[in-house]
Amino acid sequence: MRAVITVIGHDAVGILAKVSTRCSEYNANVIEVTQSVLQDMFAMIMLVDISKINKPFAELADNMAELGDSLGLKIHTMHESVFNCMHHI
Repeated sequence: MRAVITVIGHDAVGILAKVSTRCSEYNANVIEVTQSVLQDMFAMIMLVDISKINKPFAELADNMAELGDSLGLKIHTMHESVFNCMHHI
């Protein structure tokens, strides 16, 4: 099982580190990352393996959203299958 984590907001030092650290706390393995900074806006998409997470997925998603709030970012976490359905034409 995999999940997609998206991060949007103003650029700051350590965003990737903080999000990946939070993933490691849940035993979610980061598989792939793409990020971009346009002027002062930061955008990142992470693909993470959630097959061995140590807490419920909903808790991970809620915790990521709370992390985003504390950093002034929007962090959204969803199962890969939901992401694929949303972006399938």
